Amino acid sequence: MFESKGRWKEDQPIYRQIMDAIIAAIMDGTYAEGELIPSVRQLAAIYGVSTLTAAKVLQELSREGLIEKRRGIGFEVLPGLRARLTDRERKRFLDDEWPALQARMRRMGLNVSDLPNDG
Repeated sequence: MFESKGRWKEDQPIYRQIMDAIIAAIMDGTYAEGELIPSVRQLAAIYGVSTLTAAKVLQELSREGLIEKRRGIGFEVLPGLRARLTDRERKRFLDDEWPALQARMRRMGLNVSDLPNDG
């Protein structure tokens, strides 16, 4: 899920980077809808962070409506979440990332047709 335990970007809070990794894992099917995600202690061990940081991750994912706490069981990925996340990420890419990529491509004299089509 994350490239290397303890290698964090300086420009983003660690808890947010872990959230992004969990969101990516939901999107790629690692965590299926209706399935439990790792507990606070498990997240802390997986990512090499404190249990407070891991708890913040779960709290924020819950606050954003991405997971739901099941009393005595853990946190569950909500039904329909994968499609919602895909739509959200697609919109974010097209609104935020694609314009920057297009500008960079123009500076390098590249067109979309120059890009490899791996299919």
